[in-house]
Amino acid sequence: MSNIVKADQSIFSTIASFEDGQRIAKGLASSDLVPAAYKNNIPNTMIALEMANRLKISPFEVMQNLDIIKGKPSWSSTFIIASINSCGRFKPLRFEFVGTPKSDDYGCRAYTEDLDGNKLIGPTVTWLMVKSEGWLSKAGSKWQTMPELMFQYRAASFFGRLYAPDILKGMQTVDEVKDVVSTIDAEYEDVTKTDKINELLKLVELTDEEKDSINRIVKDKETVSYDKAIKFLTSKLPKDA
Repeated sequence: MSNIVKADQSIFSTIASFEDGQRIAKGLASSDLVPAAYKNNIPNTMIALEMANRLKISPFEVMQNLDIIKGKPSWSSTFIIASINSCGRFKPLRFEFVGTPKSDDYGCRAYTEDLDGNKLIGPTVTWLMVKSEGWLSKAGSKWQTMPELMFQYRAASFFGRLYAPDILKGMQTVDEVKDVVSTIDAEYEDVTKTDKINELLKLVELTDEEKDSINRIVKDKETVSYDKAIKFLTSKLPKDA
């Protein structure tokens, strides 16, 4: 019998298991039904097989719900909710909104009961947290267009990380990873632009008023004005620069 079917054994545990995994991954990766991250990608598909083996679910289910965001594997929020509800350790997950709508204390938390009747309450996700973490202000943020749904998704993820970490396997949701990656990318882009501004300031001659204006933009982190400042400074460069 192939080692890959043994739920308690990793496909990376033996050479034989690894070879079995490669053969199965090759077949799955050639299918037109698998997501783009796995299409003709045997290494990614083998990771999906390993996760399916650990969770004792179908590899296809893993591939449909495990996305790769800039090299970071992450679960869909609906998969986390479904996994918690079907794991047999809890009653169905429920959500409770607390606080005053549209205020910083407004938020959502997930809760349920275990099989012994003990109530389990997850961390509360509030507007203050959303704003402080930069999830709301990033470009294309779903927090701006569907906040109620995002509150429930994030609350479910926090609950799972606290009460069912074995299901999440230490991974975040797709929405969490996108929020974090976008914030990091934005911060990196801002730093790059301020470095460019400071570099240009050394090469151009400006009036005191112009210098004060540019320095204020950098000091006050007026990110929306960075591109305008770079364009202005570039126009002031000597023709032979």
